[in-house]
Amino acid sequence: MKLRLEVGNSRITASVIDSGTARDFLSLLPLQLRMGDLHRREKCAHLPRPLSESGTLTKNYEVGDLAYRLPEGDIAVFYRHDGQTVPTGLITIAKANSHLKALSAEGPVDVTIDLAK
Repeated sequence: MKLRLEVGNSRITASVIDSGTARDFLSLLPLQLRMGDLHRREKCAHLPRPLSESGTLTKNYEVGDLAYRLPEGDIAVFYRHDGQTVPTGLITIAKANSHLKALSAEGPVDVTIDLAK
């Protein structure tokens, strides 16, 4: 299954990882989020409600990961790697591999997330 993220005129496609967290995230779609910048490596936003934490918890991420941030309950999309880990932990929901440049714009961006058709 694939997700489509729209950032301005750019479209990003991401492959969903099968987990309880990912399935719970899918139940929220479509989402329109104002995503702020965090550490100049990720865009993140609050979700309307907490997600299941039944996915694999990690402190590592890769560029293109769409992940659930714990304990904040935010969704994050990583557009750059700064060599650091995320001390509080992440559950990866999906992986994108291209068109991430739109996320690297300074400041907040409006993002629509839905299932890819």
